[in-house]
Amino acid sequence: MNAGPGSVRIPNMSAAPFGLIDPEVRAERRGRFWMRGLRSAGYGALIGLLITGLTGQTFWITMVHSMCIAVLCWFFIDLGRVPAARWKHRHATAGSPEADSNWPGWPLMLVIVVVGSLLGFTLGGMLAEWLTGYSAPGYLRGSLRQTVALVLSSLVPALIITYWFYSREAIAGHEAAAQVAQRQAAENQLKLLESQLEPHMLFNTLANLRVLIGIDPPRAQAMLDQLIAFLRATLNASRSASHPLDAEFARLRDYLALMELRMGERLQSRFELPDELAGLPLPPLLLQPLVENSIKHGLEPKVDGGRIEVRAARDADELVLQVRDTGVGLSDSASDGTRFGLTQVRERLATLYGARASLSLVPCGDAEGGTLATIRLPLPAATVE
Repeated sequence: MNAGPGSVRIPNMSAAPFGLIDPEVRAERRGRFWMRGLRSAGYGALIGLLITGLTGQTFWITMVHSMCIAVLCWFFIDLGRVPAARWKHRHATAGSPEADSNWPGWPLMLVIVVVGSLLGFTLGGMLAEWLTGYSAPGYLRGSLRQTVALVLSSLVPALIITYWFYSREAIAGHEAAAQVAQRQAAENQLKLLESQLEPHMLFNTLANLRVLIGIDPPRAQAMLDQLIAFLRATLNASRSASHPLDAEFARLRDYLALMELRMGERLQSRFELPDELAGLPLPPLLLQPLVENSIKHGLEPKVDGGRIEVRAARDADELVLQVRDTGVGLSDSASDGTRFGLTQVRERLATLYGARASLSLVPCGDAEGGTLATIRLPLPAATVE
């Protein structure tokens, strides 16, 4: 005896022909349908126990009658609810909350509950009589007083259970809508962070180019050509929500090749990317600010320059990404993580992964010195055994 509204939105699904609905959505709807049937059978069993305890009637016969009536009442009510909702919202815009709703409203629902309860009680009683051989009172049997009592005994539980299901699924619908809103807000925040990061990277590169123009025009020309090719590839990649890890490493190689045109032998680079990790998805430009930070605050202040190492590794169910430089090491201003690039990386990680991801910045403890930036991300579920 259920008639929940089914108010969780699945955009454009309700208006589509049945054959065009996604199989997973169809399977989910079937699962919810049969779950409501099982719950209704359970409510019928509870009512049967209550009747047995109050009247002392035969347990087996009472339980069969009660469960048959409960299940058939649910079946006719639930069967009438969805077509009624489709008819009620037939003029609604596709994808709107009304078009996606399986709730026809209380006026229509009351009619469905009355008709479904009458049919369920009558046919359920006939089915139980066939199963048990016991003929219980029905709407058309006995006095007017008995008929009224039977009608009320069918309608009152049906209305109570219908309202309970309505409240439950309405709450679930509101929770789903809130989750969608939170996800959209997170996506908008992420796009804002990425839109801020791209100009930051570009301005840093142009500032480097301006310096080189004044001291070595031929190298500045070569750097400009490299910059155009680099920006074309990088900006195209940044328009996607993610790209493979090897694509992120390729963009970093391009960027460091661009920086080598200005710094010459003062800049060396090394990359370590295991083949089994190359295809893992990663947000574009996630490591770019760390590499820029290593050059600007680590290697450029050092007369002899140094080396940048970019590594990827797996640690249990985490992906570990590291950017290490052999520069001058951490200053107080660098270690607090307040620089723009580090702040952007931390905010992107928080937006995408929450507390499951982290960024740390520590001094290197070996003889070469420098700084080590480490990002830890959860591995995709498909890669975790």
